[in-house]
Amino acid sequence: MAYVDGFLVPVPKKKLKAYFAMARKFSKVARDHGALEVRECVADDVKKGKWTSFPRSVKMKPSETVIFSYIVYKSRADRDRCMKKVMKDPRLAKMMDPKNVPFDGKRMIFGGFKVMVSG
Repeated sequence: MAYVDGFLVPVPKKKLKAYFAMARKFSKVARDHGALEVRECVADDVKKGKWTSFPRSVKMKPSETVIFSYIVYKSRADRDRCMKKVMKDPRLAKMMDPKNVPFDGKRMIFGGFKVMVSG
């Protein structure tokens, strides 16, 4: 069964162009190393909830938006192999420095998920 890494990231609206340039580069490298699919999605209908919501989960500021992204792999083992290679890929070396990313990585939420229903 497939495996998915999911991410929520608060991104300043003025840095969206830089974020998506970085995301396109990351997507290419991830697919080169075995990822099946990479999707980057910008918030469109995401309201701030009273207790929980995407904006609250990343402590979104008024000048930011939320990005939801996911990467699909054949399996957890494939994900582990792929990400090990991605993290060492020289094409992404500059991007791996937290000072060079267009968002606050401390507020990024991420995790790996087993796919249980696919249709």
